[in-house]
Amino acid sequence: MRSRVWGGTAAVVLGGLLATGCGGGRKGATDENAGEKAENAVSGAYPVSMTDCMGARTTFSAAPKRIVTSNAAGLELLLRLGAGAKVVGTGFPPGKGTLPGGLDAQARKVPVLGRSVIPKEKLLGSGADLYIDTFASMGGMGGQGMGDAPTPEEFKAAGIKHIYLKSTACAAQRKSPVTDLSAVQADIVSLGAVTGTSAQARKLVAGMKEKTDAVRKAVGGTAESARPTYFFFDYDAGTKQPTVTCNRQVANAVITLAGARNVFADCDRDYRQASWEDVIARNPDWIQLGVRDRGSGPANKKAFDEAERWLESNAATKGLKAVVEGRFLRIGSERTTIAGVENADTVEEIAKTLYPGKVG
Repeated sequence: MRSRVWGGTAAVVLGGLLATGCGGGRKGATDENAGEKAENAVSGAYPVSMTDCMGARTTFSAAPKRIVTSNAAGLELLLRLGAGAKVVGTGFPPGKGTLPGGLDAQARKVPVLGRSVIPKEKLLGSGADLYIDTFASMGGMGGQGMGDAPTPEEFKAAGIKHIYLKSTACAAQRKSPVTDLSAVQADIVSLGAVTGTSAQARKLVAGMKEKTDAVRKAVGGTAESARPTYFFFDYDAGTKQPTVTCNRQVANAVITLAGARNVFADCDRDYRQASWEDVIARNPDWIQLGVRDRGSGPANKKAFDEAERWLESNAATKGLKAVVEGRFLRIGSERTTIAGVENADTVEEIAKTLYPGKVG
């Protein structure tokens, strides 16, 4: 990690995801090892500087005091980092009981500024000094538009600094496929540096690496041609024309690390609209029923059931190998497609299903 000197003060520059999360920054800023470099940031040193998807820099002279998150992904990361007390609002809140352990109780205390995208007026009037955004070029969740988002000038006037979970928000701008979680880990390290929780960030990253390294050791020797093919079925994005996860998306890394082959890994984007003919031609060995959190265990089960029944009853999909053989995985969308510590848990869960007995 480079350090820059401004006015005689060393500044930690967290541009780690400019390459690993976007690949679309300014000339000379691209570095495929930047996620690893972000982990070498000096703990507790300010000012800290982060870059956005295009390389524009936001600098923090001290830890933020009042934070708003665009959705549950940013909220969960802050809770895991120990910075949850600073969160004064969120959009897309997590459903009750969906976060593990004591995180759920903490999440319940966070004011909900929007059940989906936070209205601009609420965001600008929240009193926050930092907004952590998961969306950017994603266009919202499930294809939903971002609405009337604040401009950079409006954020500045409100005293709110605006940063991104770039492993997700900037995925479409990457220059190469994402096949590991270094970009997600760089997000965590960057948030740790910004919020003054670097030690905990490093601990979280170490735990993720321990899980993915164990899976790699168990299944990494499997020949590419012998690895099962895998389709992430984004049920909530619509069934008339499937939205598929391509090789720039975090899900591609999760699938790859688990020892599977994303059937749409030849698509050089984060997402794209496909056709069921495309899916049929690729005839996956396994299908993940990627439904989004419904707010409770029973509600989630109902959604998984609906997704499975749709595949089994639809004329275009009922003959797929995975459908005929009942090879479904019931794993939520968020932990697969949006940056978080649970990306590593998902790698482990997929691998245990696809390679029974090999992964502990």
